[in-house]
Amino acid sequence: MRIAFDQMPDHARLWVYQANRPLTASEEADIRLRLDSAFDDWAAHGQPLTNAVEILAHRVVLLAVDEQAYAASGCSIDASTRIIREAGTAHSLDFFDRSVLFETADGISAVDALKAKAAVLDGRISPDTNIYNSQVKTVGEYRTSWLLPAAESWLKRFFTPVA
Repeated sequence: MRIAFDQMPDHARLWVYQANRPLTASEEADIRLRLDSAFDDWAAHGQPLTNAVEILAHRVVLLAVDEQAYAASGCSIDASTRIIREAGTAHSLDFFDRSVLFETADGISAVDALKAKAAVLDGRISPDTNIYNSQVKTVGEYRTSWLLPAAESWLKRFFTPVA
């Protein structure tokens, strides 16, 4: 059963799928239709899963499921991954990108996670730069920790002065 993302309880499980590039308006509209249609009937062992899908910043898909009534199973999670992958493939997108997304004056930028330290050293990411925290695991964590200053994220180790 689909519900609005803002109606999801804080304890709901969350998966974050990040595209390797921004979506165009038409891609986003098509992907939203594909995901809405696919997740309308999302179930685990025949039991409907209360879920919500949200697209953020023309780049990130959030998939939440309230597991209080019925938990997502391995098969249902595999099905969701396949649905996301197919939506991306239809538009030459990779929703399994692991870049660091961060805010700039021009919008959202990305840097390969393995090059994050270099982005800090060259000043592209400062301690106050807002980072999109793709490591959130619940809707509650999303609500409180989605956008973090880099100094409060996993990148904080790159700002610690060397003694």
